[in-house]
Amino acid sequence: MEEIGFLGMGIMGKAMAVNLLKNGFKVTVWNRTLSKCDELKEYGASVGESPAAVIKKCKYTIGMLSDPPAALSVVFDKGGILEEICSGKGYIDMSTVDAETSSKISEAVKGKGGSFLEAPVSGSKKPAEDGQLVILAAGEKGLYETILPAFDVLGKKSFFLGEVGNGAKMKLVVNMIMGSMMNAFSEGLVLADKSGLSSKTLLDVLDLGAIANPMFKMKGPSMIQNSYNPAFPLKHQQKDMRLALALGDENAVSMPVAAAANEAFKKARSTGLGDLDFSAVYEIFKVTEPST
Repeated sequence: MEEIGFLGMGIMGKAMAVNLLKNGFKVTVWNRTLSKCDELKEYGASVGESPAAVIKKCKYTIGMLSDPPAALSVVFDKGGILEEICSGKGYIDMSTVDAETSSKISEAVKGKGGSFLEAPVSGSKKPAEDGQLVILAAGEKGLYETILPAFDVLGKKSFFLGEVGNGAKMKLVVNMIMGSMMNAFSEGLVLADKSGLSSKTLLDVLDLGAIANPMFKMKGPSMIQNSYNPAFPLKHQQKDMRLALALGDENAVSMPVAAAANEAFKKARSTGLGDLDFSAVYEIFKVTEPST
């Protein structure tokens, strides 16, 4: 393939860019704090001074930004994508944003003659490192088919979901379910502990039953040990819950479970847990309310 640009060297973006480099792709990277790109040089990456510089150099560029404002910033700000995107160039935004943000970016890119694909991913740091993400793409089918060799390195499965916005919506639904599950899991761990039961035994029982799942198996042991190294920061999970609830409002869908989960994540953020892994929401359930 042509050289690929990669914007955003956060937890996910860095792991994904390294994966591409390890699999023989030429990659030019950019991050708002350019020093975060230094480690990528060791793997053979080039560094661009701005999103525009990366777009100018590369036929295809991937963005992996933290939230909608960051995703919009790399497109519309000075030195942004729009300064160099043109016919023959493609932009693939793999950030988790709402459908409206994705549509704004798509219209701007296509207005300059470029092609656009949204492709948010399901998975956190470890799947990103292992090339085991699930990619939820929507937009221009031709660009999807062209970029598949890169997607095949980054993920274990790619879905093409049709028009722009569908990828964003699917990702929000997935993360809403995940956040709600994490809250129920946290409540269960606390209930077991307060009832005099072994949390580790609970994990073993869950793993053998109908609700066994990789998230409980992966997160449970570290939660019991109060260890929350951020594979997926809590502040981003809460952002996704908020965006999912907004999607529910648009479609008149009642979401009381997701709303309660969002409140728990908000409470966790307010107590300083936002930069820890999203499983740190467990901490707010462990606090015993004072009796009146």
